[in-house]
Amino acid sequence: MNSGIDLQGTFIESLMDLGLPAGTAKAIWMPLPMILMLIGATVGVLVCVWLERKISASAQQRIGPEFIGPLGLLAPVADGLKLVFKEDIVPAKADQWLFTLGPIIVVLPVFLSYLIVPFGQNIVITNVGTGIFLWIALSSIQPIGLLMAGYASNNKYSLLGGLRAAAQSISYEIPLALSVLAIVMMSNSLSTVDIVNQQSGYGILGWNIWRQPVGFIIFWIAALAECERMPFDLPEAEEEIVAGYQTEYSGMKFALFYLSSYVNLVLSALLVAVLYLGGWDFPIPINIIAGWLGISEANPVLQVVTASLGIVMTVIKAYFLVFTAILLRWTVPRVRIDQLLDLGWKFLLPVGLVNLLLTAALKLAFPIAFGG
Repeated sequence: MNSGIDLQGTFIESLMDLGLPAGTAKAIWMPLPMILMLIGATVGVLVCVWLERKISASAQQRIGPEFIGPLGLLAPVADGLKLVFKEDIVPAKADQWLFTLGPIIVVLPVFLSYLIVPFGQNIVITNVGTGIFLWIALSSIQPIGLLMAGYASNNKYSLLGGLRAAAQSISYEIPLALSVLAIVMMSNSLSTVDIVNQQSGYGILGWNIWRQPVGFIIFWIAALAECERMPFDLPEAEEEIVAGYQTEYSGMKFALFYLSSYVNLVLSALLVAVLYLGGWDFPIPINIIAGWLGISEANPVLQVVTASLGIVMTVIKAYFLVFTAILLRWTVPRVRIDQLLDLGWKFLLPVGLVNLLLTAALKLAFPIAFGG
């Protein structure tokens, strides 16, 4: 297996060659991944918003954005600027501290979750051994922010919307965790890098989607519900409860809720690519292609090309899933709250448990195929 390029090591060695001490070189490296993560996530959201407008326009046979920049590419930027400069209104009887903290608590864990997403063998901000556990723990914080926003607004519609959003998030958190546990069990690791490595070597045939088709479906449904996407966008079902927990929000605080939803959608798509679709791996193993071309795996040019194409593969897989999610939003009807809770507690939860137990049995019976 090609070990890929080590960006951190190469960057630090380059600075040391220029005469900087090792400690200073590491200190210069430390903020760079965070800045790159913020830039990458923001660009991902802008692309997502543009896709949402274009795909919805095509689905409804109307004209999408096309006048703000070429092909309307600057429309999401204009939306963002409008929200930044819009007046921030806080209701007179609202709890100002909780009202401000709510959107921050919702959006911050989603950004932090990007720390564990690998785009290549060594292209990950932090390869912690408990990456999956960290992500599940961070995603559990979001319902607190939703409930806090609804409660602090001093509005019965907002409170009901906050309660519904928190109930929805908790209902789908457990099936999602069960589906991920099956992957962790097969990989014998909580590291996202190890999970991709476990799928490497056999190309598309080694991807987890073939061994965990039920887990893949559960994960994707639960992820859509966590992102409040159609058909699970009940917290903002304006026909029923105005705009849910967002009713009293405006300006940048309102934008943070939408930012969280889109960042979470891209994050979920990236994690599906990592957990089930081989992450940065090609459908045909890169070492086989290198062998056909007579190129050594240790060739530096091959490592750079492999690292670059790995990022492209991860993004392509993720945005295919984003495209699917957007298409679903404009083609399926919204479910009712009782249907939503029934699906989570009465169907996905027991199916997720059975899938986990079945995976454990298959791991014992066929250790070679299921990571014994």
